[in-house]
Amino acid sequence: MSEVIDKTKLAKEAARTMASRTTAQKNDALLLMADALLARQDEIMAANERDIARGRETGLSESLLDRLALNPKRIEAMAEGLRQIVSLPDPVGDTLDTAERPNGLRIEKIRVPLGVIGIIYEARPNVTVDAAGLCLKTGNAVVLRGGSSALHSNETIVQVLRAALAQSALPAEALQLILSSDRSSVDEMLKLTGLIDVLIPRGGHSLIQNVVSNAKVPVIETGAGICHTFIDETALYDMARSIAINAKAQRPSVCNSMETLLVHEAFAAAHLPALADAFYGVNVELRGDERARALVPAMKAAAAEDWATEYNDYILNVKVVSNLDEALDHIRAYSTMHSECIVTENADHAARFLQDVDAAAVYHNASTRFTDGFEFGYGAEIGISTQKLHARGPMGLPALTSTKFRVYGSGQIRE
Repeated sequence: MSEVIDKTKLAKEAARTMASRTTAQKNDALLLMADALLARQDEIMAANERDIARGRETGLSESLLDRLALNPKRIEAMAEGLRQIVSLPDPVGDTLDTAERPNGLRIEKIRVPLGVIGIIYEARPNVTVDAAGLCLKTGNAVVLRGGSSALHSNETIVQVLRAALAQSALPAEALQLILSSDRSSVDEMLKLTGLIDVLIPRGGHSLIQNVVSNAKVPVIETGAGICHTFIDETALYDMARSIAINAKAQRPSVCNSMETLLVHEAFAAAHLPALADAFYGVNVELRGDERARALVPAMKAAAAEDWATEYNDYILNVKVVSNLDEALDHIRAYSTMHSECIVTENADHAARFLQDVDAAAVYHNASTRFTDGFEFGYGAEIGISTQKLHARGPMGLPALTSTKFRVYGSGQIRE
């Protein structure tokens, strides 16, 4: 048998054990995992350095190298994410609904684990820890398949986490990592009905579309992030500048960073040159439409395909619009339904934007960078769902559960 089938079968067997583990047992295991990350961070960073060196050799961009890189602060953040998951309520076993039927049947609807969750993701090794923590807390087993650029980091992290699990009441086999970097390992996972209960892809557009289009296993789609910020005419300049710079430049390699800035013509006439200088000051390349370039000639011309591009880099599209309607039309045309923001002091415009924009997260006067499980209080996230079934937005613990009905009778039969 293949590595994928072998490891998924082990996860399937472990999932049966996981479903019966108590909240205390799961929390104890997560704390051991958090401690192990810190105790063995030198090993993890040494493995990460091998991935970084290979990434530079193969020409990875600086933004992708940033997604890949680990340091003591980031490892501490991963450990803290596990501790926060411990502090969160365990949804498994929660009673969502009860009903007493006229015939005396008592019906309860409760949360239960999904079973085996397969996660296919790209360069960020912190996903390995987040995914493991969230899946194990919800009583699931997890099969991870990371990108080749983070192979050494992911392998070492999983070794560390599995060693911690071996000291706990949870089965170490509940956490599996596919080491093969061949595309065929992904294709194999997509077809493992009966072994994998749900697949969650995390990464760029091509990865997500491959999984969504070809999987026979149910998929929770996490979307690419073509995120917009619209600066309305009443926006306060200092606030607008701060939000826009943060949304683009604080960490441009992630899916909740801004890719297109829409600027009301009145605000643009007064402030766009100064705002452009602020972006140039943090090394952001600007690509504008004709109206934006008329105000800031140094901007490159935006091509038609730029508006539909997720750069994950220090590149930003800029478009000047005449009003809120034009901004909304542009967002409808190009949004990936991830995160969208309006900066305005007009309460009516804010309310209309929040109502009319179809996205997992919509913001008034705050950076799109907050679309994140940690920032939303979930401890960590398994991904940001842009679909509308089962889960939407940052997916924390409840999104990794299903439901079942318990029916209590006293001999009832159906007439």
